[in-house]
Amino acid sequence: MTAVAPAPPAESEPTTDTAPAENGLAHRVAFVALLVGTAVLYLWNLGINRYANDFYAAAEQAGSQSWKAWFFGASDAGNSITVDKPPVSLWISGIAVRVFGLNSWSILVPQALMGVASVALVYLIARRIAGPNAGLLAGVVLALTPVAALMFRFNNPDALLVLLLLAAAWATINILDDGRVRWAVLAGGLIGIAFLTKQLQALLIVPAIGVAYLAFGPPAWKTRIVHLLAAAAAMVVGAGWWVLAVSLWPKGSRPYIGGTEHNSIIELTIGYNGFGRLTGNEASGLGGGGGGGPRPGGDGPAGALFGGQTGILRMFSNLVGGQVGWLIPAALILGVVAIALRGRAPRTDLERSTVVFAWLWLLSNGVLMSYMAGIFHPYYTLALVPPIALLVGIGGVRSWRARETLWVRAALIVSAAITGYLAWVILDRTSDFQSWLRWVVVVATAVLVLALVVEKFTNGTSATGRATNRAIVAVAVIVGLAGPTAYTINTIATSRTGGLASAGPQRSPLDAFGSGRGGPGRMPGGATPPGANGSPGQTMNPAEMAAAATALRRSFTGEAPPRAVTDLIGRDAQNHRWAAAAVSALSASGYQLALERPVMPVGGFSGGDPSPTLAQFQRYVAQGDIGWFIGGGGFMMRGNGTAAQIAAWVEKNYRAQTIDGVTVYNLQDSSTR
Repeated sequence: MTAVAPAPPAESEPTTDTAPAENGLAHRVAFVALLVGTAVLYLWNLGINRYANDFYAAAEQAGSQSWKAWFFGASDAGNSITVDKPPVSLWISGIAVRVFGLNSWSILVPQALMGVASVALVYLIARRIAGPNAGLLAGVVLALTPVAALMFRFNNPDALLVLLLLAAAWATINILDDGRVRWAVLAGGLIGIAFLTKQLQALLIVPAIGVAYLAFGPPAWKTRIVHLLAAAAAMVVGAGWWVLAVSLWPKGSRPYIGGTEHNSIIELTIGYNGFGRLTGNEASGLGGGGGGGPRPGGDGPAGALFGGQTGILRMFSNLVGGQVGWLIPAALILGVVAIALRGRAPRTDLERSTVVFAWLWLLSNGVLMSYMAGIFHPYYTLALVPPIALLVGIGGVRSWRARETLWVRAALIVSAAITGYLAWVILDRTSDFQSWLRWVVVVATAVLVLALVVEKFTNGTSATGRATNRAIVAVAVIVGLAGPTAYTINTIATSRTGGLASAGPQRSPLDAFGSGRGGPGRMPGGATPPGANGSPGQTMNPAEMAAAATALRRSFTGEAPPRAVTDLIGRDAQNHRWAAAAVSALSASGYQLALERPVMPVGGFSGGDPSPTLAQFQRYVAQGDIGWFIGGGGFMMRGNGTAAQIAAWVEKNYRAQTIDGVTVYNLQDSSTR
């Protein structure tokens, strides 16, 4: 066994600078091809996704009509309530819709361009550390990871979150290199803006940055602490100005803060989008306790909607594995190899500090997501893709260059075997999808492992050696990327809409809510949703259950509402502040997008927020502010909550009309009272 290489690598293994042979025109062309290819991949047939997630698309449409709605991230231009996230991601698409009109492209093109920028940043970081080949590999891994192909063609906040975190990572590499405080301030400020995109999830990168800089930063340790404090201050400023503005703004003249019990942005930060995600205590945003609504975690149907069973293997589960799990073990193993290969390099060695940072970034985020007991959607794992790409790019290139060292070769063999096995497992779960592919991966894995075991490796100086090396690399690419690429192609070739979209050919989690499970009028697993009058635990009659199931399907799949209903509501929509009201934004958003007029989402995201109160709603109706009420949307509302009270009051005082399976009430027709 060859001993571990001491600190500085040979000239053929550049650290921060690339070898002359790697700096030629071919690599520049390859980089341009990577970006163009990513743009084509993410923009191709983008309109097939329509508005993607109607919940956010409605807020983007509202922001294009009202600057107040734009600033606060309101669900509707009437400014009744905000979405359950800060608004920065909505600002970008909101401006695009204001300029180019409401359509798929104005909403989704910004997300695709964020994906291209993210690939460029991953390339630049990996190239700086291990050369252009590492940059290209890292960029390809990010671009072809299925969850990336999904979310960079979608309008959830995750695309902007990842771009901002990657920009913060780039600033982190700079401060690890030269120790200048300006990079710390930049990284902190970018994380602060990321906080205004998805709140506490943005802070999950902070421990990795802090540990890496404290351990490996160039300045003296006291200076390093000062720099981290400066970064923290910049982070507070970057996020705090908007939080302060919302907190000081008179509550009566701004939208209610969705996802809260007390109309507080601090409550949203700490509760529903903070510790609630860890503990599962997300009462307001998910309908709350006592209303019979399904809990996020666990193995039942509700757990299926929100990421399945918690535990260390969650990232490889049926729901999550195909999104991101393919290369996680390889990334962790290759990262360790890259760190070990630095041997006795100086403490401030940039390559080691960068890989440690990326490794901690991946590990800490992955473990936290694995054990989140609250709402966890598989697409959250987009945040894992940048460190995976960096570790595979840098670690893969470094391991390949050091393959004559026996323990490094052993690590490559283990990585190949685990990656091939994972690809088989994931592909076998969707055995009716390209069934031949898993066998190709199995054969490629066997060939790769055999080659790594028996081949006498050369430096590629001879024609035979170069050809052999290229063949082995090609087989390794098949093992690592064939499965993710197939899932990615499937993702961009088929429509992905609604709040529960996932990448690849997996069945929708909504299939768990099919009929015939738990008996008539009950949710799967025997749960009993509230009846028409909102009483907890009351079993719905078949008609009510059918209406709730239809609303549920439309809400989570992005299905357009019936044209006959929108035509009816839209006749006098211009005469009201809100053309209609519906329990939950999940129900209201589709109607708002169809009408391009405000539709009040009673109770916020799922009907559990106490906004508006019954008295406020009655006052709005009396003033002629609301034209219609759309029934059937409160499938998760609390039995004794304000949304249930409003629904019961409408049902008692107004005559129901059923059109294409949708029950509506004309709130301005006095003859129905």
